[in-house]
Amino acid sequence: MGVRYSSLSLCSPTHQNHQSFRLATFTCDTKQKSIFSFYPTDKDRIFNTHYRRVSFFPITQFSICGLHSRIGNLKCGRVKEMETRQGIATKEALDLQSVDQDLVQKMVYDALVWSSLHGLVVGDRSVQRSGKVPGVGLVHAPFALLPVSFPESHFREACELAPIFNELVDRVSLDGKFLQESLSRTKKVDPFTSRLLDIHSKMLELNKKEDIRLGLHRSDYMLDEQTKSLLQIEVNTISSSFSGLSCLVSELHRSLLIHYGERLGLDSKKVPGNSAVIQFAEAMAKAWTEYNNARALVLVVVQSEEHNMYDQHWLSSLNNTHNVTTIRKTLAEIDAEGELLPDGTLLVGGQVIAVVYFRAGYAPTDYPSESEWRARLLMEQSSAVKCPSISYHLAGTKKIQQELAKPNVLERFLDNKEDIAKVRKCFAGLWSLDDSENVSKAIENPELYVMKPQREGGGNNIYGEDVKETLLRLKKDGTDEDAAYILMQRIFPSVSLTFLMRDGICHKDHAISELGIYGAYLRIKEKVIMNEQSGYLMRTKVASSNEGGVAAGFAVLDSLYLT
Repeated sequence: MGVRYSSLSLCSPTHQNHQSFRLATFTCDTKQKSIFSFYPTDKDRIFNTHYRRVSFFPITQFSICGLHSRIGNLKCGRVKEMETRQGIATKEALDLQSVDQDLVQKMVYDALVWSSLHGLVVGDRSVQRSGKVPGVGLVHAPFALLPVSFPESHFREACELAPIFNELVDRVSLDGKFLQESLSRTKKVDPFTSRLLDIHSKMLELNKKEDIRLGLHRSDYMLDEQTKSLLQIEVNTISSSFSGLSCLVSELHRSLLIHYGERLGLDSKKVPGNSAVIQFAEAMAKAWTEYNNARALVLVVVQSEEHNMYDQHWLSSLNNTHNVTTIRKTLAEIDAEGELLPDGTLLVGGQVIAVVYFRAGYAPTDYPSESEWRARLLMEQSSAVKCPSISYHLAGTKKIQQELAKPNVLERFLDNKEDIAKVRKCFAGLWSLDDSENVSKAIENPELYVMKPQREGGGNNIYGEDVKETLLRLKKDGTDEDAAYILMQRIFPSVSLTFLMRDGICHKDHAISELGIYGAYLRIKEKVIMNEQSGYLMRTKVASSNEGGVAAGFAVLDSLYLT
């Protein structure tokens, strides 16, 4: 998910730039200790009560802190030099070439044991029942062995943007006319977006008010190497994944650097703490409390086969510390078991639902029949708190992102001039395909652009020569199909050598990274209860991969090393 330039592969283990280390057994007598902070720039604060530590980690004292649902092999391309607009852009804070292979093997072994003990796991796709039955067919989540260097000033900048984007999404969601008009051309050519807009239209006709509005968002960024600017890739308003596993990776890296940091020349305290899953759970629990029914449940909407269920279960487990019970249902199950009472109460299996948390429903494949669409409409019509509501979902589409980047549009939703300036500063170039000037530029220099459809998850974007071919075809056809896409500036991040862990094997190659900042927002009518930056997600992928989704098989989970 994102805009990046890449042409370096790490796939072929026989290539001179690619190395794989298999595991070697070793003995380690050093005791580990936990370091955890609730805020991104606090380096040493641990859990503040024994109750929270034990309730969250009933077996260990290590702190924990979403993947969409598909883990696969690293996607690889042809090996060649990493190019940018100014030539080669490689940057290595740590000289991995000089790291002793025996040390790497020890860290790999430690990391895999730690991952197994602390729940840094996903379902193994090679095991038939792994995505349906908990505890069957587990494998460690793909992760970077060491954290990636990132300027602290830019990290703070991204964190400061989170509350602004939370508020922006909420205000955009309240402007039904803006959503409908901005997506009107897209509706004609994109059946999925059209169905979402139909549900939204029905809510507008019913004058449906959401008194309790809950947003669990993630805004993704890359640091442009040439301009040193932090540029936004997108805002995720539905199924903002990895709030659970991202916190685990931060703690894994702290643990490794406590043991090996002196030999590597790295300080464990420069890995910022990550509170994403704790704050997401708190926001959800507060929304549940505001619903004011002690017997009501939180409904997690899931896919029928969910290999990333453990990331989701971390959030559900934390909900239990707030005395909130969660159930997991597919859209088809909700259609079969759901009922809407005259007062708007949503029942699923005869149980009252206070909060609906979507970890599915963001892709056309989640709606294989009318059953799933009936379930989505049923939930939207109810008085349950939706995370996201249909209006929040639409506010996170690529087309709305492009519309907000137009001159004077942010002023329609934000009042503070400083906030507007901060948001505008992080916008990359965004254009509609009816912008003939920029379309012509993209045809001439397709490597500088990316075409994005109205889709969530990895694997959907168009890059390189495919941009040119697609634009020329659309131009020749003369249809409205161009309304299904936006055109975006491609971001050129720096490249560094990285150890990438997948399936118990350590691969060393050049990679680039993408920073996601979580935000939690809760508004009760006109009163803002919660509007916070809520932790971070770092994803690192081989430089040859255009896409960046971990669950889609393109990237690994990572954490930050602040410089």
